[in-house]
Amino acid sequence: MRRREQLSANRHRVRSTRTGRLPLQIVIAVLGAVVVALGIVLIPFPGPGWLIVLAGLAIWAFEFVWAQRLLQYTRDKLERWWHWLGRQHIVVRVLAGLIGLVFVGTVVWLSLRLSLGVRSLRDVWSYITTH
Repeated sequence: MRRREQLSANRHRVRSTRTGRLPLQIVIAVLGAVVVALGIVLIPFPGPGWLIVLAGLAIWAFEFVWAQRLLQYTRDKLERWWHWLGRQHIVVRVLAGLIGLVFVGTVVWLSLRLSLGVRSLRDVWSYITTH
């Protein structure tokens, strides 16, 4: 039997009893919530914040129909965005990339300024070399 089929059979076996279904739902709910919360905390920083949120949503989708629908909706919208962007002229694609870079740069700059008190590149270099 393939790995996926084994996992599906095990999950079905656990779900088939009331004493198995409720703890499974609680574990899935808590695990998904932890991953989504971590992703939300990481969204403002450069890195995979949104990807982590989607991973938490995928965890919820194992057990909850509303999460399956929301995940499918999100995938559809993201796929439509990528296809739309791929059909655009190179100038539009470069502009979208630059907007993304400006956004990430602004978040990094604000994070450094507000959390570490860094006001200039000299401060950044000084912080890097002393810590």
